[in-house]
Amino acid sequence: MANGRNGDDVPLPLVPGRMAVHTACLLQKVGQVVFRLMEGELGEMGLRIRHYSVLGALLDRGPMLQQDIGSYLRIDPATMVDTIDDLEQRGLVQRKRRDGDRRSYIVSITAGGEKATTQIDELMERLDVEYLADITEPQRRQLHHLAQKLSGGDTLASAYDRIRGN
Repeated sequence: MANGRNGDDVPLPLVPGRMAVHTACLLQKVGQVVFRLMEGELGEMGLRIRHYSVLGALLDRGPMLQQDIGSYLRIDPATMVDTIDDLEQRGLVQRKRRDGDRRSYIVSITAGGEKATTQIDELMERLDVEYLADITEPQRRQLHHLAQKLSGGDTLASAYDRIRGN
């Protein structure tokens, strides 16, 4: 059973046995695996998923206060500072002190950040096809639709915010 395969060289499921009857267990493990694979791919660019999240938020919403980005993405303040520092050092965002409040910063994406985000978008599209190859294109669209419903619904967001103390 080396390398996640049985004696007949058939891949073992990511979630075996009784845990596999629970959708939440399946989602957790599949999400964890996809996250690690994506982090590996982004790591070759010197970036992480959280960097992509911040760049995407800035492209979607425009310049934002650093703490507002953290709230929007549910990233804790310490991680948010580190993330913005990383992106600023790479020239992908710029941070300016907010007029009238020297303690807060407005963050905006640079041209380099826009270019990097386009490259990451293309990478993510490729990974969607490559890593989800065991399901058909219509199934991928359905999975995407269901994941969006869960992401945009109140149940998980409220439960998550409660345990984070928000």
